[in-house]
Amino acid sequence: MLEIIGTVEKVVGPVVHARGIMKAKMLDLVEVGENHLIGEIVKLEGDWAAIQVYEDTTGLAPGSDIYSAGMPLSVELGPGLLGTIYDGVQRPLEAIRDTSDQYIRKGIHVTALDREKRWEFKPVMKAGTVLEGGEVIGTVQETRLIECRILAPPGAKGKVDRVADAGPYGVDDVVMRYDDPSGAAVEVKLHHRWPVRQQRPVKGRLPLKIPLITGQRVIDTLFPVAKGGTVVLPGGFGTGKTMTQHALSKWSDADIIVYIGCGERGNEMTDVLISFPELIDPRTGRPIMERTILIANTSNMPVAAREASIYTGITIAEYYRDQGYHVAIMADSTSRWAEALRELSGRMEEMPADEGFPAYLPTRLAEFYERAGMVETLCGSEGSISIVGSVSPPGGDFSEPVTQHTKRFVRCFWALDRQLANARHYPAISWLDSYSEYVDEVSDWWEENSGGEWAEFRQRIMDLLQQEGKLMQVVKLVGPDVLPDTQRIILETCTMFKNAFLQQNSFDQIDMYCTPEKQLKMLRVILDFYILGLENIKKGANIHQIKRMSVTSEIMRMKFTIANDELEKIDEIRDRLHRSMQQVEDMFE
Repeated sequence: MLEIIGTVEKVVGPVVHARGIMKAKMLDLVEVGENHLIGEIVKLEGDWAAIQVYEDTTGLAPGSDIYSAGMPLSVELGPGLLGTIYDGVQRPLEAIRDTSDQYIRKGIHVTALDREKRWEFKPVMKAGTVLEGGEVIGTVQETRLIECRILAPPGAKGKVDRVADAGPYGVDDVVMRYDDPSGAAVEVKLHHRWPVRQQRPVKGRLPLKIPLITGQRVIDTLFPVAKGGTVVLPGGFGTGKTMTQHALSKWSDADIIVYIGCGERGNEMTDVLISFPELIDPRTGRPIMERTILIANTSNMPVAAREASIYTGITIAEYYRDQGYHVAIMADSTSRWAEALRELSGRMEEMPADEGFPAYLPTRLAEFYERAGMVETLCGSEGSISIVGSVSPPGGDFSEPVTQHTKRFVRCFWALDRQLANARHYPAISWLDSYSEYVDEVSDWWEENSGGEWAEFRQRIMDLLQQEGKLMQVVKLVGPDVLPDTQRIILETCTMFKNAFLQQNSFDQIDMYCTPEKQLKMLRVILDFYILGLENIKKGANIHQIKRMSVTSEIMRMKFTIANDELEKIDEIRDRLHRSMQQVEDMFE
């Protein structure tokens, strides 16, 4: 029930100054003016307050009433989230389109979850059970891929009085009633609300041991990320940040994907909204939207809602994590989010820090990334949230504040390189500037699934790439012909590795996704090329004889010609490589 708590004193862009504020707390959700614009109290001094409004304030005048719902900015959590497209404050854009014209009308209020739809509820809990917060009450088949586990809200405690029978229910229907320790009856519906700026509780945090398989070779092989890990993806304009996150959203083995388009151009989000419903998950054969939630807050939408969209996305992710799912968040981009913080901070006349960003920018970044992790949930299962946040440094300068502060709080750094992007080498992740601190954590999983070869192969190819980097400094000055063949074979191997392995075509039906098994076999063939080639050179062969082998072109094309379920063909190429190398060796015996 809304009540008037004050009036508008002054309007400064998306920030409203209010007077006569009574019965209000920090971060309370309010509605401003006759259009009931959604806002949030961000500063309080006596009866004065600063309100961050998440809609266009044009036309709002001093003296307008301010209403309070008596709760913080929250999201609705329940069945029906998957496959939905929301704005930054969890308003479903498709429902808004049906009730509005070409543009989002100011003050429009649409519930996040469909009140008309019925869900087939199957109870798990029984009457008489002693209830703890986070336990599973029952289940709903939300999509063909995902079963939504209806959880008791965190903090709930008492004895269950009644659980609804199996059958169809709406999100507002009561599915359980329990008596709390004071004896008061409490009803639990099919959905509940949760404040977006408050972390949902867990039993404890678990070590990160399982890699998030992305199907992108440069990531899985060279710079892996664990489920529950954090990644920053910095790069200048046109280096492929958005496209890389699209690929991760499409092909990673997370159970749920939450894609947050925060301040990005409308045409990029349009591409997501058009392409995602048509994509098929390679692991399940079902549409990817059945496990995806999109939050679209483009650059032409109100800047304040951009700041809220990050928290909306992470809270929805925590809800599915608490059900025991592995969730991956794509935040594109945190630079636009930081710019929103800078603008709002300036409007409230706060003291600026580096490049005008607020002094609390590192704190906000830390609060966001620390909500990732592998956890034991309140219901006793394991769940995780992995965060991939892109950063758009002006001019590709990685020394700017958002990139530097983000690096302090993440353990994986995928640096996008302008020269690689200009050469149409995608993903344009630099193998010299990037790093991952999850290699040791995920190595046990890889060793179990690679016969103990992954760590050795990865270290060998990384060593070769480092050597190539040093040799290229000489080549740029005097050319490759002055190098001995024992060093030129390093250049040839690295060129083969970059073109036949690291470069990946997201439009090719075979190359767009690569299984870990195929990655390992491809890497083994390329390393065999180097080892056998070096042995032959030491016995008298020259680099031109090795380059002229017909099997070399087969190695270069194997990523396109061999599907993920035809791995025996890579073994055949490897056999032909060994025979060809033996023929070269026989020439000098």
